[in-house]
Amino acid sequence: MKKIRAAVVGYGNIGKSVVEALQAAPDFEIAGVIRRNGAENKPAELAAYEVVKDITELKDVDVAIVASPTRQVEVQANKILALGINTVDSFDIHTQITALRRSLGETAKEHGSVAIISAGWDPGSDSVVRTLLEAIAPKGITYTNFGPGRSMGHSVAVRAIEGVKDALSMTIPTGTGIHRRMVYVELEEGADFKTVEAAVKADPYFVNDETHVKQVPCVDDLNDVGHGVNLVRKGVSGTTHNQLFEFNMKINNPALTAQVMVCCARATMRQQPGCYTMIEVPVIDLLHGEREELIAHLV
Repeated sequence: MKKIRAAVVGYGNIGKSVVEALQAAPDFEIAGVIRRNGAENKPAELAAYEVVKDITELKDVDVAIVASPTRQVEVQANKILALGINTVDSFDIHTQITALRRSLGETAKEHGSVAIISAGWDPGSDSVVRTLLEAIAPKGITYTNFGPGRSMGHSVAVRAIEGVKDALSMTIPTGTGIHRRMVYVELEEGADFKTVEAAVKADPYFVNDETHVKQVPCVDDLNDVGHGVNLVRKGVSGTTHNQLFEFNMKINNPALTAQVMVCCARATMRQQPGCYTMIEVPVIDLLHGEREELIAHLV
């Protein structure tokens, strides 16, 4: 069976975990890794792979896993989709997902490619759980409580602020879907803390949550990529009240995000051209294996 050739765009925390997940997947091979500096200072663990600056330098790529910061996703994915290559990303600004879906969908349909967006664990696999629970209890309330743990998207957003050398954003659940953001910043020499603090609190990632910004001498001393979620729905099935469902997990954030992206990369090969969120993709398409065997095993 021909293996799916996947390119990895970006080689930060998620990109490294994507490479590991691809190495473990029997139906994939790594077509190459795209880094800002290309093969300059090529990491030893990528010795067996092509490392380039642009995806056009690679051959026969079926799908590109875009492991870049959220705010770079739209431009990068549109460019790749226009080449007729499928894409997967972990875009995580919930309020902007429908706009991204429209944007990438137009490009994908025009060029015969497939995009699966927001393919992390939230948004992503948690979205699938929320959808299932709402289907089986149509009336009710769902609370998604994140953490305590490190938010990669929020941390990246803070690191992009002028004057910030490094940053860690911790998500602390306070209950009923409400969260506190604890942001620890290590500043560049001469940077003004009050200016950085104001910029953090004004950023769309933080503007809707209680946010506390603290200056620390070394962010690396605090760093832990663990995270988790407690998802609860209480609702009504038919006319029967008090249906209560709870879903919990404690995870390594980059590793789980990467695994979800690889599953979705597989699923892009089974969809018609267009752009999809995870709740629109048949869950069986995420899995490697023969369909009837999977049904016999899982149903």
